[in-house]
Amino acid sequence: MRRSKESDIGDMIEGAIAGAVATWAMGRVTNALYARENKAAREREDRVRDGTTAYEVAAEKAAGFAGKSLTRQQRQRYGTAIHWTLGVAAGALFGVLRSRSPSVARGAGTLFGAAFWLAVDEAATPALGLTPGPRAFPWQTHARGLAGHLVFGTVANATLATLQRTT
Repeated sequence: MRRSKESDIGDMIEGAIAGAVATWAMGRVTNALYARENKAAREREDRVRDGTTAYEVAAEKAAGFAGKSLTRQQRQRYGTAIHWTLGVAAGALFGVLRSRSPSVARGAGTLFGAAFWLAVDEAATPALGLTPGPRAFPWQTHARGLAGHLVFGTVANATLATLQRTT
């Protein structure tokens, strides 16, 4: 069966909505986990990250390519925008992939969430120089990231299922 461009666009839009909802949920979970983490692990992670997030580093690098520098507040604001953009884009991709191959949603979306964590957090982020390599971080950082992305995949999948039932 050949899919139409309109259905792909609809899947992308629904996926983007699901990605926004999932990004919000993921943030709630990872913030709660971070607040409950062992103090020594949090301090080690903060030292490794030099007090910035990978998204803030990405914002700083993008500004540098444009010949600009950012204030701390701008770096944080643009870093947040990059984080949300990535979440919405991942949701849009998931929306299209889920419609084309339902197996992508295996484990109620956890397969996608785990793959996204592995590809972005564990591979692309250090490869792009946005963070040090994975070994620099305590295990709690990786566990929290994986948990957050499992939540992302689950919430994105549930949101898409809800949207597609109502359309």
